[in-house]
Amino acid sequence: MALKSFRPLTASLRFTTLNRPDDISPKRPERSLVESKNKTGGRNAYGRITSRRRGGGHKKLYRIIDFRRGKLDIPAKVQAIEYDPNRSALLALLAYADGTKTYVLAPQGLKVGDTVYNALKTDSNDFRPGNSFPLAVIPPATKLHAVELLPGRGAQMARSAGTSVELIAVEHGYAQLKLASGETRLVNAKCRATIGEVSNADHGKRSLGKAGRNRWLGRRPRVRGVAMNPVDHPNGGGQGKSKGGGGRQHLVSPWGQLAKGFPTRRRTKLSSNFILVRANGRPPRGKK
Repeated sequence: MALKSFRPLTASLRFTTLNRPDDISPKRPERSLVESKNKTGGRNAYGRITSRRRGGGHKKLYRIIDFRRGKLDIPAKVQAIEYDPNRSALLALLAYADGTKTYVLAPQGLKVGDTVYNALKTDSNDFRPGNSFPLAVIPPATKLHAVELLPGRGAQMARSAGTSVELIAVEHGYAQLKLASGETRLVNAKCRATIGEVSNADHGKRSLGKAGRNRWLGRRPRVRGVAMNPVDHPNGGGQGKSKGGGGRQHLVSPWGQLAKGFPTRRRTKLSSNFILVRANGRPPRGKK
C-alpha cells in the first residue's frame, strides 16, 4: 500500500495522505555512496537571494547516483530499494559481480534479488526493467527512463517518479522519443536509456496536510503578488481587488516578465532543431 491516509485525530491529519511505498529498506544508505549536502537557502556566493521561497528543511545526505551506467557486461544484483530525500523516485542499490556498489533509479517492478546489467548489444529476452542499453538496439514502443541527451553525459530525461519516455523509431542514427509532455524529439541513437518506468508513481497523489510539512521539505511560504504593495510587486496595490491594481492587469513576475501565455524559450536555441512536435501538438517555430 503506497498511499496512506489517517484518522482525523487532528485538523491536519484530516487532509493528510502520505506516500509510503512497500519494500523500502529500513537501513541507512550505503556509506561509501553518500556525501554531505550544504544548504544555501536560495542564496548565491554574495548572500543575495537568487531562488526565492527556499529555506529551513531537514538535514539530508546526497546519494551519489550512477546516471552513466558505464560498467558494461557485468551482472549486478539488487540489494535494496531505498528512499531518497533529494528526489521523488526510489533508488536501487546494485552490487556488481566485481564487488562495486552503485545507486541507480529504481524502475517500476524491480525487486530485491533481481539481476540487471548494462551492455552495448542485447538479445530479444533482455529487455527487462532496470537493464541499460543504447537506443539503437532497443525495439520501438518500449517504455524508457533515465535517457541521455548526449552520449556519455549521463541520464537527463525521464528521471522523476512515475515518468517514462516511449521510443517511436530509430532512423539515420537518431531515435525518435515521445516525452511525457507530448513532445516528440530526436536523440542520438548512441545515447543510453534504461528499460521501464520510474518507480513511486503515487508520489504526485500525496497531500501534505499542513504547512509545517512543507517547511520540513525546505519550502518557505509563497505570497501572491496581488497581495503585496506596489513597492514590492508590479501586481500589488489597490483598495481591495481594484481594476487599476491588485492583479487586474497582466500578471507578471516581480521584474516585469509576463507570467502567463508568454514564450520564454529562446528562438535561437540549437536543440530546437531536434524537436519534431512540441507539447502543444504544433511543430517548432520555423518548421511546417
